Amino acid sequence: MDLELSVRPGRGCTVLEVHGELDMATAPQLRDALQRLIEAGDRHVVVDLADVGFMDSSALGALVVMFKAFREVSGRLSLAAVQPAVRTVLTVTSVDRVMRVHEDVRAAEADVPVADDTTVR
Repeated sequence: MDLELSVRPGRGCTVLEVHGELDMATAPQLRDALQRLIEAGDRHVVVDLADVGFMDSSALGALVVMFKAFREVSGRLSLAAVQPAVRTVLTVTSVDRVMRVHEDVRAAEADVPVADDTTVR
């Protein structure tokens, strides 16, 4: 299955919607999309995983690398609508203890810090 990524404005953040499987073939696309958001000035990004049924270690690695990249620019990368198989990967690796994981995008948006002088598209 091909990976489809789309970006939309959220409430106080940018939402990256992911459709497809996240594996070693598609992880670079995810990483590049998140890097482009940082370069565009986005500081609070929610990755909507509602339509992702599979994620392997390479995709997990891409998320962790980008989580750190957002943190380095005083930003935040959060996950939302994580499906059971993906949640298992996050739990087994304890990534869910470091990254904020929300039930849905609305909950993630509600957790975005109050707007300050950082740019949010």
